[in-house]
Amino acid sequence: MNERFFELKKEKQDRMINAALEVFSKHGYYHTSTDEIVKTAQISKGLLFHYFGSKLGLYAFLYDYATRFVTLELTRSVTDNDNDFFDLYKNILSAKANSLAQYPYIYDYLKNADEETHIEAVGEIHERRDKYRRIMEALRARADVTVLKPGTDYNKVWDILDFTVDGILERNIKRDTFRADLFMEEALEYIEMIQQAVIT
Repeated sequence: MNERFFELKKEKQDRMINAALEVFSKHGYYHTSTDEIVKTAQISKGLLFHYFGSKLGLYAFLYDYATRFVTLELTRSVTDNDNDFFDLYKNILSAKANSLAQYPYIYDYLKNADEETHIEAVGEIHERRDKYRRIMEALRARADVTVLKPGTDYNKVWDILDFTVDGILERNIKRDTFRADLFMEEALEYIEMIQQAVIT
């Protein structure tokens, strides 16, 4: 990619990034059209190719950008001492909400990229995808499960939380004006209900 992309005004950078995140998250790599991205971003196709060279170049840039942005938010929200199962999950959720405030489709894109099978796209991101998976798995492994009722399958509890949060996000993202703060507020209500059901 052309490093001069970062010399553009931040608003234009984010407009292009958000458009690409949205379209790739909805259609996957193969079925994404650069025509739809430029239409959504309200830029010329020439400008897109000037900065990223190709659809694959854009996809690779986007994956790097998204994982770095999310990882940075995680380092801001999750401290080394965050181990309590639900406190840890809530702090991860806070990082998620902070990321979504700027890039509403960032997690949909990352989820889609995690399931991507197109050989060209996977070949471009597979090493970084493995690294991102390891980061997320390491966070999950830190959770202190002793706060849960004896016999509780902590992996299933975490999955229930993820499924719930993903469902709330999917419903919220369809609204004309997505608000990360309202998403966070609603998600916390559900998390606290689940917490009351499974803690000792």
